[in-house]
Amino acid sequence: MRALLRLQSTAREQLIDVTGQVSDLVAQSAVRDGIVVLYAQGATAAMMIQENWDDSVPRDVLSLLRGLIPKGVWQHDQQDGNGDAHLKAGLVGPSETIPVIDGRLGLSRWQNVFFCEFDGPRSERTIVCTVISDRCGSSS
Repeated sequence: MRALLRLQSTAREQLIDVTGQVSDLVAQSAVRDGIVVLYAQGATAAMMIQENWDDSVPRDVLSLLRGLIPKGVWQHDQQDGNGDAHLKAGLVGPSETIPVIDGRLGLSRWQNVFFCEFDGPRSERTIVCTVISDRCGSSS
């Protein structure tokens, strides 16, 4: 099963928790055991699995990335001012793969799934969600 998860961002840099939406898609798929692959479309967005007990970890992630990759010092900034967003997205990566176990996301208690916005705000962002069963078709 493949589905598109659409969302909005409200800040230039933002981690958006999409765990609930991904869990719902997995439930709709009726896959009991397999994987879900999440892919952020866009060269300035990424996917991340991280703790979300409170908002300190997502804030720390953004602070770290801002320190490592500051705004306004990259060659690409001469084109459209978002060179840092491209580098942050490339460093974090566009996808995550999560096991599906007994029809549920195989995340630990403290793990959540985040869409990472590095060039917002955007009225629409898209995550491609592909749920794949580990059951092979059988031939009789």
